[in-house]
Amino acid sequence: QVQLVESGGGLVQAGGSLRLSCAASGRTFRNYAMGWFRQAPGKEREFVAAISWSGISTYFADSVKGRFTISRDNAKNTMYLQMNSLKPEDTAVYYCAADPGVVVTTKSPYWGQGTQVTVSS
Repeated sequence: QVQLVESGGGLVQAGGSLRLSCAASGRTFRNYAMGWFRQAPGKEREFVAAISWSGISTYFADSVKGRFTISRDNAKNTMYLQMNSLKPEDTAVYYCAADPGVVVTTKSPYWGQGTQVTVSS
C-alpha cells in the first residue's frame, strides 16, 4: 500500500504561481511512477503531468506545457508540481497518483484525497 497526501492548493490570481506537494508513505516511494491529475466541476478527471521513478522522464499535458514543472525527491518521499502563469481554466481539484508500472494513468491504484486550486481572473 502507498498512502498519498497532497498539499499546497489555494486561491491565486491569474498569472500567479502555486507549488503542490504530494507526500508518500508506505512502500518504497522510489519504485513508483508518479503523476498529477485534475478534475474540474462537471468534467472528467484529466492528466496533468507525470514523472518516472527516477525522475529522468517527465510528461505534460499540452495545456500545461511550458507553465508547469514536475519533480520528485525520493529521499523525502515527495513529489512536486510547480505551477506558473496560472489561468482560470486551471481551476480544479488536483490529485496525485502512484503506479508500480512505467507511468501513471487514470487507472493507477494509488490516489491522494486531492487539493483545491482556484485561479481567479
